[in-house]
Amino acid sequence: MTGNRAVVYQGPGKVTVETVDYPELVLRAGPGVPEENVNRECPHGVILKVVSSNICGSDQHMVRGRTTAPPGLILGHEITGEVVEKGEDVERLRVGDLVSIPFNVSCGRCRNCKEGKTGLCLWVNPARPGGAYGYVDMGGWRGGQAQYVMVPYADWNVLRFRDKDQALARIRDLTMLSDIFPTGYHGCVSAGVTTGSTVYIAGAGPVGLAAATAAFLLGAATVIVGDTNKDRLEQARSFGCETINVADGEPKDQLAAILHGQTEVDCGVDCVGFEAHGHGEQAATEAPATVLNSLMETTRAGGQVGIPGLYVTGDPGAPTEAARQGSLSLRVGLGWAKSLSFTTGQCPVMRYNRQLMNAILSGRTAIARNVNAQVIPLDQAPAGYQAFDQGMATKFVLDPNGLIPAA
Repeated sequence: MTGNRAVVYQGPGKVTVETVDYPELVLRAGPGVPEENVNRECPHGVILKVVSSNICGSDQHMVRGRTTAPPGLILGHEITGEVVEKGEDVERLRVGDLVSIPFNVSCGRCRNCKEGKTGLCLWVNPARPGGAYGYVDMGGWRGGQAQYVMVPYADWNVLRFRDKDQALARIRDLTMLSDIFPTGYHGCVSAGVTTGSTVYIAGAGPVGLAAATAAFLLGAATVIVGDTNKDRLEQARSFGCETINVADGEPKDQLAAILHGQTEVDCGVDCVGFEAHGHGEQAATEAPATVLNSLMETTRAGGQVGIPGLYVTGDPGAPTEAARQGSLSLRVGLGWAKSLSFTTGQCPVMRYNRQLMNAILSGRTAIARNVNAQVIPLDQAPAGYQAFDQGMATKFVLDPNGLIPAA
C-alpha cells in the first residue's frame, strides 16, 4: 500500500491538498456518503493511479458554496488513469491498462443503464437516480483529483486505450473524454446540430468551448458563442467561432450582424447553468433564468435547445428563495408557442466517448487546444481553482503523479 493525496473541499471558497486514505475496493464512510452506501463492497472495481484529473466548472459551483456539498468531500469527476489493482469480478481489464472514466458512475445492470441512460443509474446512488465521482448528492463515490481512486463496475464503466504510448502522447486531449467533450457534444446533439446548422452557444467556459468544438465536428456552418469574459471570447474566436458579448445587450439584438439579418439560430445550447447573470446593463446581476429565456428567444420555431449547463435543486447562495429551491421564472409560454424541444440532465458519457476518442486519435479534432488546456501539479490545485474562478480562459489539468509527458 502507498500514500494518497487529494484535493479536498473545506467550505465555501477553500480547497486544500491533503493526505487521505488509499482507496479500497469498498466504499467506506466519509463526507457525502449515504448510509446505505457505507461499506458497499466493489469486487467489480479497480483502483487507478491517476494520470490526469481536470478542474471542472461543476466543481467550481461546489467550491463557491452554491450547493449543499459537505466539507471534507474529495473532489474530481474527470479522471484518466492506469489500473494498478483490480477486483476478483473484473474480467476484461489488466493491471497496467490506461483508461478514461466517464464522470457518470453507473452499474450497467439497471433499466436505465440498459437503455443507455447512464447518467441516471438506478443502483449506485440511494438518494436519487444518477451517480458521479466527488460530487454532492451523487452517491458518495470519492473523487479523482487525487493520486489514486477506486472505480466500481469497471468492466462496464471504463474506456480502455488500446495503445498506451499513443494515448499518453495525446493525453491533454484524451483527458477531456471523461466529461466536457462528451458533455458539449451531447448539448449539440440534443440541440439538433448537423451539417449546415447555425448554432448559438451560451457560455465560453470550457464546456462552452467544448460544445463549439463539437458543433464544428458535427458540421455546423456558423457557431456563435456568447459570454461577458473577453479572454474566453477570444479563445472561442481562435478556432473559428463568431462571438457576442452579452454585456453589450441581448443576444437576439446582436445575432443579425452575424447572420445577415436573421435574429434566430437553428440550435441553442446552454453551457452556463444556474449561476447565470443578466444581459446588457444587468450583466453584473445574477439572474438564473436569463440564459434559458434568451435561448427560447433566439432559437427558431420548431428548433431544439440542449441544456448541458448545470441546474440544481438546492442553491444556498441563490438571489431569491424560489431559486434556492431550483425554481426559476421561465417563459414556458414562449417555448410552447415556438414548439421548442428541451433536453436537460447529465450527459450519458458512454454514448459518445469512444467515437470522440477516435476523432481525437485520428487528428480530426484538437479539443485541448480549443479549451486552452494547461497542466499543473496536484499541489497547485488551489491556485488553479482560484484562477478559474476569476475567469481565466484555461482548462486546468491536474497531474497528480507526474505522469503527463511534456508538451
